[in-house]
Amino acid sequence: MGDRRQEESNEQIPGKPGGVVQQAAAVQARAARGQQQEPAVPTFHQKQSSAAAVAPAPPVTTDVPNWQGLKPTVRERNALMFNNELMSDVHFLVGPPKAAKRIPAHKYVLATGSTVFYAMFFGGLAENKADIEIPDVEPQAFLAMLKYLYCDEIDLEPDTVLATLYSAKKYIVPHLAKACVTFLETSLSARNACVLLSQSRLFEEPELMQRCWQVIDAQAELALNSEGFTEIDYETLETVLGRESLNAKEIVIFDAAARWAEAESRRQNLQPNANNKRRVLGRALYLIRVPAMSLEEYANGAAQSGILTLQETADIFLYYTARNKPVLDFPLVPRTGMKPERCHRFQSSAYRSNQWRYRGRCDSIQFAVDKRIFMAGFGLYGSSSGAADYTVKIEIKQSGKVLAENTVKFFSDGSSNTFPVWFKHPVQIDPDTFYTASAILDGAELSYFGQEGVSEITLGTVTFQFQCSSESTNGTGVQGGQIPELIFYA
Repeated sequence: MGDRRQEESNEQIPGKPGGVVQQAAAVQARAARGQQQEPAVPTFHQKQSSAAAVAPAPPVTTDVPNWQGLKPTVRERNALMFNNELMSDVHFLVGPPKAAKRIPAHKYVLATGSTVFYAMFFGGLAENKADIEIPDVEPQAFLAMLKYLYCDEIDLEPDTVLATLYSAKKYIVPHLAKACVTFLETSLSARNACVLLSQSRLFEEPELMQRCWQVIDAQAELALNSEGFTEIDYETLETVLGRESLNAKEIVIFDAAARWAEAESRRQNLQPNANNKRRVLGRALYLIRVPAMSLEEYANGAAQSGILTLQETADIFLYYTARNKPVLDFPLVPRTGMKPERCHRFQSSAYRSNQWRYRGRCDSIQFAVDKRIFMAGFGLYGSSSGAADYTVKIEIKQSGKVLAENTVKFFSDGSSNTFPVWFKHPVQIDPDTFYTASAILDGAELSYFGQEGVSEITLGTVTFQFQCSSESTNGTGVQGGQIPELIFYA
């Protein structure tokens, strides 16, 4: 496994401003018209490129007399014909009518790469139009698809990948569509998971949908508070609000639904007042488990939102306090959420001989996994000399960059048990990348410590690898020390 740096702050990610959120509404309208069934992926060559997205540049012509002799391969000669007027026998008017781009093409090339183009040009109902209008596809996305058909190259960018996926689905270019889905999966985070869930439903991409759910369930609070959540369609909203495994408090879910309702009111040219929020939420409101909130959360939040009727507000207060509880239209049972799993990396623990001491030093270990997980916290050893309170700073880094940190307190009862400490939000851990887990404890100086550590552990479908960290200044390593447990969601 390598040690790559995960850039999260400045890179352009689908779902951030300039990314998928801005594409979603337009693509959603197009995708709602229906998609073709995608056949099996062909085995021809794919070349991934990091070049900038294809811009709808003016078509080119070739003035070199012996250009054929300068291009020794079929691919090079075909590539020269991409977006080229030379020998073109069809033109496409791509994009909205008032802003359409006229793009030249060659029927033979298109027909050999797409069954839709074959039927369009050579099928029984083929039409001989000089210009073919395609108002529902973006010019950049159409050119990205043509570049793949002509050049065997795939150029994908965050701000055009959804539109390219739509184009690839529309014209049944399955290998390009698969590359788009892979690109989206690798870019998936809590910030864009809700938008991509909405789009994966429309594009009928069950694998991408499942990946989105993994992120939304584990990092529910981050996902619900994202800008993208307010952009999802109503059916996706219902699916999210009804989700049993969301790892978030009910007040967080209620507040997210209220923000969605405000955005939807504006989309419908309505004043975003409480009545209109309730109106656009409709039956989805009753998927929120309001009675599962604490009384304080309800009184300071949902009860004062104006979204609930006066009768509902009063009945819920009675539900909290009265012996004879009223019947409510809201689900009563709290969500199950996700059950955290624990990776225990030591086979035994010890104390007394070679006592483990804390002097404000850092205990660290590096770890990597073979599939995406979400790190919720660590299990730590406590005092070996009786009950004691600890203050601990925990941290996860990747290539020196702090991804998450938290300072918390825990009580150790003097046993050799591990004691959980948690991050504020679960941290996404990508596969095949080493991360550094660190803890600095302040409390009773003597503690238990782990022994007989292992360098590799498989738990269910997840395999962990461990290696020593140069940041560990208190003796923790693979064979022994602190941070005996990693607590995670898979």
